[in-house]
Amino acid sequence: MPQHTTDHRTDGQGQLKRALGVPSLVFFGLVYMVPLTVFTTYGIVTQVTGGRVPLAYVITLLAMVFTARSYAKMAAELPFAGSAYTYTQKSFGAGIGFVAGWALLLDYLFLPMINYLVIGIYLSAAFPIIPAWIFVVTAIALVTVLNIIGIVSVARANVVIIAAQTIFIFTFAGLGIASMTGTGTVDLAAPFTGDGTADGFGNVMAGAAILCLSFLGFDAVSTLSEEAKDAKRTVPRAIIIATVTGGLIYIALSFLAQLAYPSNDFTDVDSGALDVMAAAGGQFLTIFFTAAYVAGACGSALTSQASVSRILYAMGRDGVLPKSFFGRLSPRFHTPVLATLAVGLVSLLALAVDLGFISEMVSFGALIAFSAVNLSVIKHFVIDGKRRGGAAVFSFIVLPGIGFCLTLWLWTSLSPRTLLIGAIWLLIGIAYLAVVTRGFRRSTPMLDLTE
Repeated sequence: MPQHTTDHRTDGQGQLKRALGVPSLVFFGLVYMVPLTVFTTYGIVTQVTGGRVPLAYVITLLAMVFTARSYAKMAAELPFAGSAYTYTQKSFGAGIGFVAGWALLLDYLFLPMINYLVIGIYLSAAFPIIPAWIFVVTAIALVTVLNIIGIVSVARANVVIIAAQTIFIFTFAGLGIASMTGTGTVDLAAPFTGDGTADGFGNVMAGAAILCLSFLGFDAVSTLSEEAKDAKRTVPRAIIIATVTGGLIYIALSFLAQLAYPSNDFTDVDSGALDVMAAAGGQFLTIFFTAAYVAGACGSALTSQASVSRILYAMGRDGVLPKSFFGRLSPRFHTPVLATLAVGLVSLLALAVDLGFISEMVSFGALIAFSAVNLSVIKHFVIDGKRRGGAAVFSFIVLPGIGFCLTLWLWTSLSPRTLLIGAIWLLIGIAYLAVVTRGFRRSTPMLDLTE
């Protein structure tokens, strides 16, 4: 039976608006990553690694640089919405592409929940008279409206949010260094050698696996390929810049944090950053951090909801998800309004889940997608494209192969609970695909990836 294809340029559903250059794409990726996201799981990873969060970030960044390069290579070849779903589908076929997209849905659907959850936690702590759920619901409504209005409004908000976080980072660094120099007993090696409570490299790897959720920004940049100017050039550059910049910021911030508060004993492990801020700059820095962190969480929610709605749009456009709902763009705003509203409704689950569980599941989905993209480079360029020669072997086999091995290593370092629930999610996706294809007797619909 022939493949069912959809030409997304002529199906009467409109087109995404190309409005983003390299700076806007990098800002989008950095806001999605949230420079202050280092503090989201800071307490959890500090305890897991025994006070070696910067070392865990170094390992994660190493793996992510190889993977980001694979994303950049595929984005240059296939400048379309859909990210790992599109790349894997084009390289390995519609069925495997669907599984990769389904894994992406896990982390993209859960990441906005992390942001809404921490918004509720920190604002409720600052204004205890107001229940946390009011902040959560208000944030979901505001973010959904902004995403419906259009990607340009998101890009403009990103500039403001990055500026606010940059001011905080410099303030934190200045106060933190001042507080440490006053003690005269700073051990600069401690953030890499640990505090002795969780020895062994396996603990560092377990922490590094959790930290993968911090690097979803470069994947998010790739989802905007149909809204980027000169996507084959701008998107790959933005992916690499956002990955390296975000990783260096994470390492620097976690290094300063562990020097300012060299302990894994927190008042509340989920909000361990507040103990760090109190030690580094007292009440002033604590209040400043809360404001900057909540702003960053709002920005990440903006960008993460924008990304997942476009993945749903890409999957709906080809008929794997209901096209009449997910595969449509608003004639007025040129955005996938129904998909955006659906993400907003799912995000209400933030009212009923905990931070540790969401963080683990986001990392599971991300690592599955990262592994698939690394393998897609080998399949697309070497096996299908028949690239030969020493340079091709190094560029399209060795480097993505290293990226795949590193992401696989991190994936196996996740907790057994995470692996079990993630496996159940994948089985649900495969079962859904079986229904769509009537027991795999029909071909899975595929996108028309021509320009």
